[in-house]
Amino acid sequence: MFSQEMMDSIKKVEATRQSRIGADLRRMTAEEKEKLLREYHPDFVDDGFTVLEAGPNKGDKVPHELADLLQANSRLMSLEGYEDIDAVEAELVEPDYDVDVLIIGGGGAGASAAIEADEGGANVMIVTKLRMGDANTMMAEGGIQAADKENDSPAQHYLDALGGGHYTNKPELLYKLVTEGPDCVKWLNDLGVMFDKDAQGNMVTTHGGGTSRKRMHAAKDYSGAEIMRVLRDEVINRDIPIVDFTAAVELILDDQGRAAGAVLMNLETKEILIARAKTVVIATGGAGRLHYQGFPTSNHYGATADGLILAYRAGAALLYADTLQYHPTGVAYPSQIFGALVTEKVRSLGAQLVNKEGEAFMNPLETRDVSAASIIRECRTHKMGISTAEGEGVWLDTPMIEQIHGEGTIEARIPGMLRMFSKYDIDIRQVPILIYPTLHYQNGGIRITENGMSDVENLFVAGEAVGGIHGRNRLMGNSLLDIIVFGRNAGRNASAKVKEVKSGKLTLDHVRKYSEEMVSAGINTDRVSPLLLPTYTHGREND
Repeated sequence: MFSQEMMDSIKKVEATRQSRIGADLRRMTAEEKEKLLREYHPDFVDDGFTVLEAGPNKGDKVPHELADLLQANSRLMSLEGYEDIDAVEAELVEPDYDVDVLIIGGGGAGASAAIEADEGGANVMIVTKLRMGDANTMMAEGGIQAADKENDSPAQHYLDALGGGHYTNKPELLYKLVTEGPDCVKWLNDLGVMFDKDAQGNMVTTHGGGTSRKRMHAAKDYSGAEIMRVLRDEVINRDIPIVDFTAAVELILDDQGRAAGAVLMNLETKEILIARAKTVVIATGGAGRLHYQGFPTSNHYGATADGLILAYRAGAALLYADTLQYHPTGVAYPSQIFGALVTEKVRSLGAQLVNKEGEAFMNPLETRDVSAASIIRECRTHKMGISTAEGEGVWLDTPMIEQIHGEGTIEARIPGMLRMFSKYDIDIRQVPILIYPTLHYQNGGIRITENGMSDVENLFVAGEAVGGIHGRNRLMGNSLLDIIVFGRNAGRNASAKVKEVKSGKLTLDHVRKYSEEMVSAGINTDRVSPLLLPTYTHGREND
C-alpha cells in the first residue's frame, strides 16, 4: 500500500511522536503570517488571475477560470432549436411556474431560505440542478460555530472571525453572523439535528483553527450531512415544491431592472422552462469544480459558480472574488480519494502536521490560509514533502489522537474519517495520513446588504455565493453557520418583500446588453456559461 519512501518516513514520525505530544508549538506573529501568505498562498500567485474587461467589476482581478465564465456567451444564445434569444423571450408571457419566491439551489442555504419563506406565508419553489441536498453542505464535516457557552460571547466570536478574515469582513454581515449564531444552533437542535452531547445533555464543543474559545458544535464528523438531513426533511414535510435535475441558465428581470424569475433547463431533456417569481434567492454554492490553478477540490460535483455568473450578468457586483480557501488538509494519498476533505476536527483533537523527517513544522490550529501556505512552503521550498502519484504531501499524525485522549476516540469522534481511509486498508488509528491543500471554499461572492439583497432589486443571495461575510479567509465552522443565518435571513426578507412587489414586463434585455458590452470590450470567445457541470473526459475542455 505505501511506497518505500512513505514507510521510511512513517518510522521517523513514529520515533518522534512521544516527544511531540504536549509540545508547545509556537504560533506565528502577524508579520510572519503576512509574509508567508504573500509568498506561498495561491491567492497571491499573480499569473493565476485575469483582470475583468466587462460587467460591474470591470478592472478587478479574478481567477482565470472564473473570468472565462463571467465573460462568456449566454447559453440562451447557444441552445439547439432556438435561432436566438428572442425565441426564449417569447415564452416569458406564459411561464411554466409562477411563484412568490424562487430559490435556486438545494443545499443548506436554499433549504433554510425555503423554510423561512414558507413560514412567512409565501408560495415557494426550489429549483436545483442535481437533487435536493447535493451540495457542499452535505460534505461539511467538522461542525458549526456559535458562541452559546458561559465563557464565550458573540463579541469574542466576532473578534476571532474578524482576525481570521484579515479585518476585511463586512462589519454588518459579520455582526449578523455571530449575534444570530446561538439562535440558529438552537433552531437546528429543535428541528432535530443530533449534535454531540454529554451525559447531561449539554452540547460538546471543541476548538477550531483561529478560535479562542471552544464553540464548535458537531455531529461526529458528518455535521453537514446531519444538518442537511434535517433541513431536507423539513422542506419535504412542508410540501415545498422541488424541481430537481433542472438548472437556472439565466435570470429574468422585469422592465424596471428587478429580478422576476429565471430561465430553467432540464438537464436530461434540455427542455427550456420559465419560472416567474416576485423575488429570487440565489443559493447555488461554491466554485471548487473549476479547479482554480489546477488544485484538486473537496467540493461536490455541481460546484461551478453558476450563481455568480447569473447575478453578474444581471448587474450584481461581486466582492472579494479573487480570494479562495484552500483547505490545508485534503487527501494526498491514496489517489482514489485525492482532494477529499480531511476535517479540521482531526487537528482539533490533537493530530499534528509533520514533515517527512518526523518534525512538526507549525501549530496545527493556525487559520486555514496560514496552514495551507505553511504546507505548500514545507513541500516546495523546504523539500520536506513525501512523493505521491498525484504530487506530494505531508503527514497528519492521526495516531496521536488516541495517545492523547485514549483508545476509541477516533471511532467515537471522527468515524467518517476512519471509514473513508479504511476502504483503502489504511487504519488512521495506527498510521498517519498524507495530506495537501485542496480547493475548498469560495470566500468571495455576490455583494449583499444586511437584508440579503444584492445590487439587483428583489435578488437575494445566501450561503457560499455571498461575498464579504468572512472577509478574505473563513474560519472553520462559520460556513455551516452562515448558510443558516443568511439562508433564513434571505428567505424571511424575500417573503416579506413579496407583499410590495408588482412585477413589470418580463425581459431578457440584460443578457443582450451584457453581450454588447463584451463585444465593445473586444472579448471574443466560444465559451458559454453558466458551466452547470464539469467534464473530466480525457483530452476535452469543460463545456
